Amino acid sequence: MATPKRTSDMVFKGPERAPHRSLFYALGLTAEEMKRPLIGVVSSFNEIIPGHVHLDKIAEAVKAGVRMAGGTPILVPAIGVCDGIAMNHPGMCYSLPSRELIADSVETQAMAHCFDAMVLIPNCDKIIPGMLMAAARVNIPAIVISGGPMLGGDLDGRLLSLSSVFEAVGACKAGKIGLKELTDYEETACPGCGSCSGMFTANSMNCLTEAIGMGLPGNGTIPAVAAARTRLAKQAGMQIMKVLAMNLRPRDILTPAAFTNALRVDMALGCSTNSVLHLCAIAHEAGVLMPLKRINEISATTPNLCRLSPAGPDLIEHLHLAGGVPAIMKELAKARLIDTGLITVTGKSVGRNIAGVTNRNPKVLRPVKDAYSPTGGLAILFGNIAPRGGVVKRSAVAPEMLVKTCTARVFDSEEAACAAIYARKIKKGDIVVIRNEGPKGGPGMREMLSPTSALAGMGLDKDVALITDGRFSGATRGSAIGHVAPEAADGGPIALVKNGDKIAVDIPAYKVNLLVSAKELKARAAKLKPYRSRVKGGWLARYQRLVGPADIGAVLQ
Repeated sequence: MATPKRTSDMVFKGPERAPHRSLFYALGLTAEEMKRPLIGVVSSFNEIIPGHVHLDKIAEAVKAGVRMAGGTPILVPAIGVCDGIAMNHPGMCYSLPSRELIADSVETQAMAHCFDAMVLIPNCDKIIPGMLMAAARVNIPAIVISGGPMLGGDLDGRLLSLSSVFEAVGACKAGKIGLKELTDYEETACPGCGSCSGMFTANSMNCLTEAIGMGLPGNGTIPAVAAARTRLAKQAGMQIMKVLAMNLRPRDILTPAAFTNALRVDMALGCSTNSVLHLCAIAHEAGVLMPLKRINEISATTPNLCRLSPAGPDLIEHLHLAGGVPAIMKELAKARLIDTGLITVTGKSVGRNIAGVTNRNPKVLRPVKDAYSPTGGLAILFGNIAPRGGVVKRSAVAPEMLVKTCTARVFDSEEAACAAIYARKIKKGDIVVIRNEGPKGGPGMREMLSPTSALAGMGLDKDVALITDGRFSGATRGSAIGHVAPEAADGGPIALVKNGDKIAVDIPAYKVNLLVSAKELKARAAKLKPYRSRVKGGWLARYQRLVGPADIGAVLQ
């Protein structure tokens, strides 16, 4: 049999493929449609994630665009988890593992059905990196079109986001607000569909998808409810046919230089700490090395230009009105901080994409000369408690907490830490240590949004730090150090911390250290009992056996 010109020829062409064509006829396809390129439209639409509840409409717009450009679109599903709904209970153990399931399922759909190209439709936290990991792995022409951000809530003139509600819980527990006001928060903060309105993980990854070159301009910031989002989806459907004609593949775009560009934008925006985990995982699939120390090198030379929620009052909608990701890249390009020659899914270079772009609101998106800080929004800390690193959202840390020595209060689960915080057992000058929540220990690196929000809501975010081998939501603010590696379940030093120990945090110096002698730590390590998993079966048990450490993206080994 001759080598197929298209991947879909393996199911469409030749007498041997009559049974295959019969099944396509069963779908209602015509002979004409089987002559056209087969485009997989991978949609994570569902009715449980507010960011995904409208993706059926995005998918229909994509399909329309594909048809207009001469392709045959085929809709296939992908799963998704709402991190907000999964937060602070055992369901959060499934959030990060779902990323691997999504990547595997997209690979399965593409390979089993011989797609010529794919349009990927995610919107929220793990779905975006999962689809990008699959795109890099399968390496057929692909474009990502996300569902867009939620608008902010308005409560008596105050802009709210989901993080406002989590912090309101802490305020309620502290007696600062009553149940009536808490109800007002919960009914107002999330007014409709879209990814949560701050610079949380979903919007971080949607913006970085655009910055790295896998999404069209506007992908990161056009609101979910805007007609422009539907138009962008149609354009993505049309553009995939051009990308296919160019044979432009994800690994042509996902180069080391493209990851550097994405990290520059990450630092300028002050993205979620989870962006480090996910960019490492995507880089792994693309065959690109991304050591954590490289992130600090980029952070040290990239100014922080935005302070979006939770770091400041502005939301994604304000960044969109200021010019979105293209305007950020234009500001960085003026300072020669990004590579403008890189190819993107537009078929054009970064430089051509941002030509003519202007910053329409320097108060939301500051120029480089007026940056919030000369260094980026994220930092990787190293020290004897985190030999392979821990990540902190530096832009969301109060100035008085950038350098601080605190007293350890140790907990072996998120639940235990939350109970102590709500019972007002955490005092100024403490550092809450939450361990056994890493990739293996959790398993699944649960997000510690509830304890960090409780501290913020109680007014302790400028006096209390938190360190964990788990993760944080992008909605977290305060001195919150996560992804500590090695994790406690692997015998990492965080397993050796005792109540009353002193921990020194020095974010400008990229250091975090347990102030206990090496001799004492060695003695504690000799007495350390092996970690005993709380999980005995199911997918999480398999994940626990296979998952790698946080410092390389918590990818399956």
